[in-house]
Amino acid sequence: MNKICRYLFSLFIIQCLCIISIYGANWKDTIVVARDGTGDYRTLNQAMEGIRAFMDYKVTVLIKNGVYKEKLVIPSWLQNVEFIGEDSARTIITYDDHANIDKMGTFRTYTVKVEGNDLTFRNLTIENNAAQLGQAVALHTEGDRLRFIGCRFLGNQDTIYTGVKGTRLYFFDCYIEGTTDFIFGPSTALFEQCIIHSKRNSYITAASTPQDIEVGYVFKDCKLTAESGVDKVYLGRPWRPYAATVFINCEMGKHICPAGWDNWKNAENEKTVRYAEYGSIGEGASTGRVKWAKQLSQMEAERYGNLEYIFKMCSNWLPAR
Repeated sequence: MNKICRYLFSLFIIQCLCIISIYGANWKDTIVVARDGTGDYRTLNQAMEGIRAFMDYKVTVLIKNGVYKEKLVIPSWLQNVEFIGEDSARTIITYDDHANIDKMGTFRTYTVKVEGNDLTFRNLTIENNAAQLGQAVALHTEGDRLRFIGCRFLGNQDTIYTGVKGTRLYFFDCYIEGTTDFIFGPSTALFEQCIIHSKRNSYITAASTPQDIEVGYVFKDCKLTAESGVDKVYLGRPWRPYAATVFINCEMGKHICPAGWDNWKNAENEKTVRYAEYGSIGEGASTGRVKWAKQLSQMEAERYGNLEYIFKMCSNWLPAR
């Protein structure tokens, strides 16, 4: 009887090892997504299931050219993942929800919602192509230490929502377009060498920086452009009273109005907002900004050249390109 038990136990162990081996082999460090079926997955939502939760190694998701009509959530249990598109203009993630569909509201309209931390996105287009019938978010972020390199963000009202206090985002060499408040939220975000394109007379930013967070939105070496006929765009208005937004060494088209900033029809906001510029050039640069916005000194502007200052909540995160 003991021999039979030992035999059965040994057989059980062998079966378990086989299962573990097969299961482990399913976790890849490089995943290919292709709409034409030539990759590991045809959709990004399927690919999310192929990434191991809370892994301590890097996973690369290569996304082939194509239009991926998906409402995508990258969950909080994913980290250390890099999503790389084949071509930023031809690798397109798109959806078309807007706030007035079944009383959806702004925060459910996203095309891509990023809940995970330590994620990188390269050479992708993230688009909300809903009709202009209400707020329509393309990118909604909740994760921390997120990088967006060479990406395009297309939409109208509320294109990018940086949605959680204390989270840090880095955008480099990106194209961002919209109509009203198309970069908004409470996060700390650095936009470097980006093109910010206004499609309508309205407002670029609507920061809601909390009072106890020193740095909100920082635009460095960016270019502000506009559609033909657009001639009255504000750099920002405060979604919440302590909104913090800074433009440093940016080229501003003539569509940027001389006042520069708006108080969202509330003079009390003028006492608390933290709006500033340094080194603006172009036809939209002006000495006639509202009195409650600040022109930084060279020394003050140089602080924003230090990533540890911008992202000092955790100074060991210095995002590389």
